[in-house]
Amino acid sequence: MSEVIKLKTRDAIDSNYKWNVDKMYKDSEQWEEDFSILKSKAPEMQRFSGKLGTAEDLLSFLESNVEIERLLDKLLVYAHLRGDEDTGNAKFQVLKNKIDAYGAEVSSFTAFFIPELLLLPEGAVDQSISKLPALKLYEFYLSDIISQKNHTLNAEGEKLLASVSDCLNAPGNIFGMLTNADMTFPCIKDEKGNEIELTEGNYSNFIKSKERRVRKDAFETLFSTYKGFSNTLTASLTSSIKNFIFYAKTRNYSSALESSLKPNNIPVEVYQNVVHTINNNLSSLHKYVSLKKKLLGLDEIHMYDLYVPIVEAEQDHIEYQDAVKIALNGIKPLGEEYLNIFKEGINEGWVDVFQNKGKRSGAYSWGCYDSMPYVLLNYNYELNDVSTLAHEMGHSIHSYYARKTQPYIYSGYELFCAEVASITNECLLIDYLIKNETDKKKRLFLINQQLEGIRTTVFRQCMFAEFEKITHEKIEQGIPLSPEDLCAIYHDLNVKYFGEEMVVDEGIDMEWSRIPHFYNDFYVYQYTTGFAAANSFSKMIVEEGESAVERYIGFLKSGGSDYPINILKKAGVDMSSPKPLEDTIKRFDELLGMLEKEI
Repeated sequence: MSEVIKLKTRDAIDSNYKWNVDKMYKDSEQWEEDFSILKSKAPEMQRFSGKLGTAEDLLSFLESNVEIERLLDKLLVYAHLRGDEDTGNAKFQVLKNKIDAYGAEVSSFTAFFIPELLLLPEGAVDQSISKLPALKLYEFYLSDIISQKNHTLNAEGEKLLASVSDCLNAPGNIFGMLTNADMTFPCIKDEKGNEIELTEGNYSNFIKSKERRVRKDAFETLFSTYKGFSNTLTASLTSSIKNFIFYAKTRNYSSALESSLKPNNIPVEVYQNVVHTINNNLSSLHKYVSLKKKLLGLDEIHMYDLYVPIVEAEQDHIEYQDAVKIALNGIKPLGEEYLNIFKEGINEGWVDVFQNKGKRSGAYSWGCYDSMPYVLLNYNYELNDVSTLAHEMGHSIHSYYARKTQPYIYSGYELFCAEVASITNECLLIDYLIKNETDKKKRLFLINQQLEGIRTTVFRQCMFAEFEKITHEKIEQGIPLSPEDLCAIYHDLNVKYFGEEMVVDEGIDMEWSRIPHFYNDFYVYQYTTGFAAANSFSKMIVEEGESAVERYIGFLKSGGSDYPINILKKAGVDMSSPKPLEDTIKRFDELLGMLEKEI
């Protein structure tokens, strides 16, 4: 009888492979001391209400607020990291719950700030900055708030909008409960003929199955189940869209799209440019579909054939130390300073490497101004884990540079920039692996892996973005959308994106109903822009060397000190133009050419 291999407990993991969270607080008692300080200081912030008119009081509020926010961040990060390393540890779950609950209270103590700042006479803030040079540090932060004056309600209105936030979020919560908790799927037969209950979790494996019957059964079973709930799912999605439109109108925006983009000073034209540029280059995706059909030896290519690998390559077992070396070789073009920071992170305890019993799944980068930029992994010795390490360290080194260079208020960065550093590392790594792989099968596997990355992150996410644009515009025009309407819109988009050779199966018409990102309006296009910006950076870094690296490090150091479009533009990537997206399509075409040549 074979031995059952069990996950190690947290205590059994070598400390060399665990993050050094003790550097923040040596124990829970020390954390509790800081929590007591926060609880005593945070309520005192209310003393500034009605007193923002003088330069001295405004500065005092801002400096006190930074002190409170930094302390809150540190307490929050520690509690969550400890909670995630072992979700079964009740002590740390208590810490998480305490700080999460108090965090909301802290926000209420300073809720007066923005409405009162906007009530000050025009030019009053500029006068305060001129009078008190120490306020100069906060100039961009304050001007950004003031720029939103036309979209900010009075204190009573803001309080009312905050009080209905739970109601406005209800459609997304209903969607989550329905699809995660209440919906179940029938069984299908796997490759060996075993009856297996289909789940959202194992669907991703079945849809990649080498046996066509299995992936077809999984596809049809999944989407026929969703179709059985089409009326409920339509009601939840259209209600979410209506809520977002209500929010946009209440804040005096001309459209829901503008209300999503304008707070970060991103022109609506950027979104439209993404959709337009990808639409103009769909012939590249059509070529990929045609080539995939040929390489898989199919008479017809269906939607359920999209995820099956063109090439099966034997997966190498990669020890973690070797993964670090491979990642370092991949990102070598970023220069000695960047590589040394990466090594420092590995050696100083940024990374929590291996799975253990109770550890949160997945991977992330997280930290705060007063901590290391920690990385959670669940390393499993595969090439994909090497890519995940490079990706998450890209986030962490972005945070490292921003926190070292910027004051606290500008040390974060917006979502529009957030994925750029991580994907730049991935692009450099895959380029290195493709160039240095001598085994033909493995090289083909790597080429196909990057093609799939661009297909799913650039083309597919743009199709989602176009679906959002169409549905929001129709509802804004007062046109109701039925399940049949949503399915027809989604079907037509699939026909357009995948081209004539693709058989667009009826099941795919329901795919809109299982995309959780649609409940976070106009979010997904940033995957497309993030990949395009990262591809541009990696290309410049490889081709231009030191000068491009210097501009790129400048981008990392900028944090949130300017608007995302401006930060990227200064570093040499203009996301208001189609060029970054066009360059990404060129890379896609290059990879297609490599694939055709190698086969």
